[in-house]
Amino acid sequence: MKKIYCFSIICLIALSLNAQEFVDLGLPSGTKWKDKNEVDLYYYGAAMAEFGNSLPTYTQFEELKDSCKWEWKDDGYKVTGPNGNSIFLPVSKGLRDCHGDWYELLSGVPMGCYWSSTAMGLERAWILQFNWNGVDMAHKERCIWHYVRLVQNN
Repeated sequence: MKKIYCFSIICLIALSLNAQEFVDLGLPSGTKWKDKNEVDLYYYGAAMAEFGNSLPTYTQFEELKDSCKWEWKDDGYKVTGPNGNSIFLPVSKGLRDCHGDWYELLSGVPMGCYWSSTAMGLERAWILQFNWNGVDMAHKERCIWHYVRLVQNN
């Protein structure tokens, strides 16, 4: 009995360390956004395989873009929802190309790129892309590696 109790405590601790915190921004759809990025960069196929329905759709990114206040903070955007809750979307330090090679962003313009789950044809998919000058949707080759921010659907 003592072994089962100790094992249960260890499992609960592990689960709490890996708990995902989602923030309700008060969006019309009820979508909640995770409070931080996943740890690594992903190419589209790997992101879809690992996270599937937890990746935001094109429509969810559009809602985030249009319904929230975006405030530039030198290293990303503070995104504040209609209810006053906020998340932070950091810029990328670099990216991995289709061969997996790392490139630092040297253009002097910090940029953030986040995969959506929405494909655009067979070779491209939609991303949320931003820099200090604004936020928009774009499409990129699926083999390029970008950040992932998960959502919790209603």
